[in-house]
Amino acid sequence: MAEHLASIFGTEKDRVNCPFYFKIGACRHGDRCSRLHTRPSISPTLLLSNMYQRPDMITPGADPQGQAMDPRKIQEHFEDFYEDLFEELSKYGEIESLNICDNLADHMVGNVYVQFREEEHAANALRNLTGRFYAGRPIIVDFSPVTDFREATCRQYEENTCNRGGYCNFMHLKKISRELRRQLFGRYRRRHSRSRSHSPSKHRSYDDRSHRNSRRYDERDQRDDHRIKKGRSRSPGRGRRGRSRSPGGRRNRSPVREGSAERRAKIEQWNREREQREQVNRNSNNNYDNDESEDGDLQNEPQDYNHQQQQQRDYGY
Repeated sequence: MAEHLASIFGTEKDRVNCPFYFKIGACRHGDRCSRLHTRPSISPTLLLSNMYQRPDMITPGADPQGQAMDPRKIQEHFEDFYEDLFEELSKYGEIESLNICDNLADHMVGNVYVQFREEEHAANALRNLTGRFYAGRPIIVDFSPVTDFREATCRQYEENTCNRGGYCNFMHLKKISRELRRQLFGRYRRRHSRSRSHSPSKHRSYDDRSHRNSRRYDERDQRDDHRIKKGRSRSPGRGRRGRSRSPGGRRNRSPVREGSAERRAKIEQWNREREQREQVNRNSNNNYDNDESEDGDLQNEPQDYNHQQQQQRDYGY
């Protein structure tokens, strides 16, 4: 049961906790929501509710007098606010991301989400911002459960296909220019690179590791060279991948297939040679038989003569 509740926590299947508050840190129902809004006791993300006041808040694209505003001036006003807020918040710790909503709904309009690198930095900022004012308005700051802004942002808004406009329940994050982002967040990259350059112990350990790795690779290469030379000395006729080669150094190729006429001529030649061999064998066998018969006659003659002489002596001839 506990595993099931943990798996559905913060989702639509969770009937106790509000999924929108868990993903976005704000709910359109507010305190009247039928589900719980569990505020975290510690988090790396802070929510500054309704802090950014758009110059065209009453009528999008127009000033309070109803005059059309240049989009470039609206963007310039936003980037001035973004840079001013970033400079103030960076005093309390390193900032991972600073996001400002472009939504128009009451529970999300002007919301500012700042995510610090460490939870301690966020807690420090919360203590220092509580009770302060900005542009004559009090700053409402609290911990936010949002840690993954990819789940909280509206993907259709990023593709310019959201049909709900500013009243969408997911974040429509307003973007700044690349130059301003490089100026603000680039200082952390330079600081990290400078800290790495001033830490000789890390570089020494890295050099030691690289030296050990290079030595290990050299030893392995020497073993491979010795193995290759040893294999070549054992089998000089073997080439790469164990394939045999001809004495000329080229690979043995399969013979070219002959035509039917050539094959028939060879078969006839083989038959004639076989008949000749058989005839020679028959003649040699006949000569051997004749020689054996003559030898037998010569051996029988003295036996017959001796037998006749014995009979004459026995009968008194």
